[in-house]
Amino acid sequence: MVDELIARSNRLGAEPKNTNYAGGNASAKGTGTDPVTGGAVDLMWVKGSGGDLGTLTARGLAVLRLDRLRALSDVYPGVEREDEMVAAFDHVLHGKGGAAPSIDTAMHGLVEAEHVDHLHPDSGIAIATAADGPELTREIFGDAVVWVPWRRPGWQLGEDIAAIKREHPDAVGTILGGHGVTAWGTTSEECERNSRWIIDTAAAHIDAHGEPEPFGAVLPGYEALPDDERRAKAAALAPVLRGLASTDKRQVGHFTDAPEVLEFLARAEHPRLAELGTSCPDHFLRTKVKPLVLDLPATATVEECSRRLAELHEQYRADYAAYYRRHADADSPAMRGADPAIVLVPGVGMFSYGSDKQTARVAGEFYRNAINVMRGAEALSTYAPIDEREKFRIEYWALEEAKLQRRPAPAPLATRIALVTGAASGIGRATAQRLAREGACVVLADRDGDAARDAAAEIGSSDTAIGVRCDVTDEDAVSAAMSAAVLAFGGLDLIVNNAGLSLSKPLLETTSADWDLQHDVMAKGSFLISRAAAQVLIAQELGGDIVYIVSKNGVFAGPNNIAYSATKADQAHQVRLLAAELGEHAIRVNGVNPDGVVRGSGIFAGGWGAQRAKVYGVPEEELGAFYAQRTLLKREVLPEHVANAVFALTGGELDHTTGLHVPVDAGVAAAFLR
Repeated sequence: MVDELIARSNRLGAEPKNTNYAGGNASAKGTGTDPVTGGAVDLMWVKGSGGDLGTLTARGLAVLRLDRLRALSDVYPGVEREDEMVAAFDHVLHGKGGAAPSIDTAMHGLVEAEHVDHLHPDSGIAIATAADGPELTREIFGDAVVWVPWRRPGWQLGEDIAAIKREHPDAVGTILGGHGVTAWGTTSEECERNSRWIIDTAAAHIDAHGEPEPFGAVLPGYEALPDDERRAKAAALAPVLRGLASTDKRQVGHFTDAPEVLEFLARAEHPRLAELGTSCPDHFLRTKVKPLVLDLPATATVEECSRRLAELHEQYRADYAAYYRRHADADSPAMRGADPAIVLVPGVGMFSYGSDKQTARVAGEFYRNAINVMRGAEALSTYAPIDEREKFRIEYWALEEAKLQRRPAPAPLATRIALVTGAASGIGRATAQRLAREGACVVLADRDGDAARDAAAEIGSSDTAIGVRCDVTDEDAVSAAMSAAVLAFGGLDLIVNNAGLSLSKPLLETTSADWDLQHDVMAKGSFLISRAAAQVLIAQELGGDIVYIVSKNGVFAGPNNIAYSATKADQAHQVRLLAAELGEHAIRVNGVNPDGVVRGSGIFAGGWGAQRAKVYGVPEEELGAFYAQRTLLKREVLPEHVANAVFALTGGELDHTTGLHVPVDAGVAAAFLR
């Protein structure tokens, strides 16, 4: 029974046409064993709160005693107090563990069918949000699918659907007004077949009978820009938009220029439809009731767009606050923030925001669902989502607020976006890993793009880390890396200048090419990265951190090392210069001075280790131990120790510190800062 339910859920959830991420649920009823009496007991397994059908496992199921669940009907206090029924679910659970039951549990338990699916397909919600949805339901499905007027999810909706199942024995499911679809079956296969039939039949009807251009005529000047121009404009606007969207609370961003988004924004009806907002509860919980829409054509300059977006953002915040005041009462949760979660820019695409990358990405996916819903509803009828009061009741539902309060405390670097150069190995790799563990989204930049992508994949999915190729000596490559970062995560907060190399040679053997190479990579490269990053940080108006991985050699140099030590001294002074210049923008600039980082180091692996070992007359494999013995602490310095210092400077405890160099050398007295 459970295996069938999991397999069905995963199949349905794997196809976006069937439901959105974390949307909908599925259930199965069967017989289990009462651990007290040893007798048979009727049970229901149902996807729990917060899970996702596509990735559901047995741990994500709530298991309930069916007789006790249905007995709750006898104590149901009525629709005005139906939220109390969620707490009652705790008293009908079977066994320990499992997921918390969701608000839709009653829908599954009260319906007299062995298997039930509740889904949020675009085609089904298009019918559910059409002005003449009841008539369309009869026209499309006959008696096989029954219309259910809008009702907020809860016990009463479960009672309504159960009554329909009893009164319409030939029906296989329902269209839930403003919400989605529910289907059932005697077997798991039949239930899935009925779900798919409802979804596919609705889609086929829209395709066969809908207006070909439901969003109206093309608006001249609002068409999608050419690919390169579109992405460049998106990258230029991203920091400005992230700053606006983070007025109340810092956000992570996501950008998409999916065809359906660009098509929607190019058509005459998009302002009217966007103003109506989304409808399905899963949609506007993530997208807010409506997006912010730039009312300028694609031909407007970045500067014109930025100015107008600031004006529209101010108006959006005022409108949202007014919406909250219209509907809030003494028991309503406090307003969570007035910034938009979705921003639409004609000719460019959609920017979406959330507390982490996944939340931001999913918000964008949900608005794409909403566009598809609006297309279907307008093709057959008129898009008519649930009214504003009902949207508020969902958005500020006490049960949703409780779910938010149960979230774990954010990690220290949550919502922070970091870019680390030279990140494919050594200090850079260790730093990227540490920042990600502390909650940051990380862009790993390296001249070896494949190695950077491999290192990013080791950290996690693209919601956490991405790898990009970047030669820090090349202005165009640096610009491309910055664009990749802001388009991936919305902006930047923390930059680590780590890319470096060294050629250990005495003065008379050091060529001008040796000198130029090391200065290009470290001095010039750090300058180019910092300059490009500062443009983003200043545009965001959120402050930020720039950290230079310098060296003890920037303070005290060893022999046969003039080019490397000179460029490290250059980097060290860049820290001081930029700290003085960028402080007015709340951008802190600090440095870390490591020494003797041998193990895992890309520099040492590239021949530097052999050269330094020769200088000091020790075997290369003993170089780390040699360096350790000349320190005060007699400890070897590893890449992870340098990463620790970067986190210490950026994790929040030293938020009043700038222009500082932190030694990570186990104690080299000659390199003490004076």
